Amino acid sequence: MQENPAVNISHTEFILIGFPGLYEYRRFLSIPFFIMFVVATIGNSVIIFTIKTGASLHSPMYVLICAIAVVDLTLPVLFIPKMLFSLLFDWNEIALSDCLLQMFFIHFLGSFESTILLIMALDRYIAICNPLRYNDYINMTTFLKLSVAAFIRSGLLISIIIILAGSLSFCLSNVIEHCYCEHMALVGLACGDTTKNSIMGLIVVFCIPGLDLLFIFFSYFKIFSAVFKAAAGKSRQKAIHTCGTHLIVILVSYTLALCSFLAYRFGKSISPDMHILISVTYNIFPCCFNPIIYGIRIKEIREKILRSIKITKCNVMSIKVTSITK
Repeated sequence: MQENPAVNISHTEFILIGFPGLYEYRRFLSIPFFIMFVVATIGNSVIIFTIKTGASLHSPMYVLICAIAVVDLTLPVLFIPKMLFSLLFDWNEIALSDCLLQMFFIHFLGSFESTILLIMALDRYIAICNPLRYNDYINMTTFLKLSVAAFIRSGLLISIIIILAGSLSFCLSNVIEHCYCEHMALVGLACGDTTKNSIMGLIVVFCIPGLDLLFIFFSYFKIFSAVFKAAAGKSRQKAIHTCGTHLIVILVSYTLALCSFLAYRFGKSISPDMHILISVTYNIFPCCFNPIIYGIRIKEIREKILRSIKITKCNVMSIKVTSITK
């Protein structure tokens, strides 16, 4: 650990120390995170492949599920390999520029997934509450406009956070008590005034996940109001089942995000190890959970996966039989 109170010295190299209170168990801690990384990689790859190769799965709802799978496949790659090398081999060093770059993409992808969940809610709202105009509102042009707006919103706000963090002087310490470059963990090492960073962090939370969650709740309130008033029998059951799947994903994602936010802002009595666990879980657990819940609960995806497994087994069996007869 390096500490220097001199204000005119700013560290440009940092040391990531994840779970400092459990340092002697670091190698054992790598096992569950490695398993989660494998599950996230395989699960999301299967979802992407299934939707891409299934001609009947090219409707807007499945395209959005595929988009979430792409984000959930990419996000763990940004920090889990580095985290595993740190836990296993003590490769803890990271440059400030790399730290800021990692921070940008982690927060950018997280905010972009929030926007995808919002678009999913709007998709279900129009499909159920205004089905006759569905093709007018939900199409590739609409997706493109919303994607561009999401890129601009997330890119601009996250860039401001990164620029403000990069302009700080890190003269207190170069040890980041985290497994990756989390915004508040890095800002906490600055020796100057970080009020602007805290305020900007709150603005980003309000403008991206806060507003998205508000519109999501409003959309599903209107959806369930319309479903219980108009639909009956199988139509109602199907609508509730489809929306219920999306709601499970939304509740898991936003509940973990809220826990992470509250832990950093108000949980002064929480140990550093618990802070790190909550933050890492918030980023990795939905990446494992989402493909499983979509693969199990969405009938069309589940049946396509099962058919692919059966075809693969049949091909393997035919190859074995052919090799034996020869």
